[in-house]
Amino acid sequence: MQRIGLTGGIAAGKSVAARRFAERGAVVVDADVLARAAVEPGTPGLDAVVEAFGPEVLREEGTLDRPALARVVFSDPDARSRLDAIVHPAVRRLAAEREASAAALDPGAVVVHDIPLLVETGQAGDFHAVVVVHAPAVLRVERLVRLRGMTRADAEARVAAQARDEERLAVADVVLDGTGGDADLRRQVDELWERVAAEQDAERAADTP
Repeated sequence: MQRIGLTGGIAAGKSVAARRFAERGAVVVDADVLARAAVEPGTPGLDAVVEAFGPEVLREEGTLDRPALARVVFSDPDARSRLDAIVHPAVRRLAAEREASAAALDPGAVVVHDIPLLVETGQAGDFHAVVVVHAPAVLRVERLVRLRGMTRADAEARVAAQARDEERLAVADVVLDGTGGDADLRRQVDELWERVAAEQDAERAADTP
């Protein structure tokens, strides 16, 4: 089984790359999806969040009020650290379960872990390869303003809250250029996929008596 860590700054194009990996046959484990599952109603994660931040982060129906929680933690590093200490262990447990299921179905599966905060959470050494979708911070700010309707101040704050470009590039085994269009990024994923498939074929051939 091949384990790939996929990351990139906000608005770099990582989601486009993840979708293309899935289209090519990879099992994509999305950390953002798992982070939401970790705090669904009835989970220990949601109970811990409410205990840490108070009932005001809950909606009337008992679900997590994400905007309210974001207002609490976004500008407070200590609060964000408390939230991370609740959510990240649950996400890793759920990711391990997804990976184990994929391996049980296909021992030769390619499992791509889509982790926006891979660098920030110190997981770069956990994978056979780390793939970084890179676009400069200034371009990502422009995309957040133009495509997502953020104010420039909000966009700059979102980018600044993540790892610096240099930190991501320092752990990359493969860098995908996210400065172009979606089609160009998909083409780069296709090329990488072909290399991964060739490596797996070579390994299987070497293991054959």
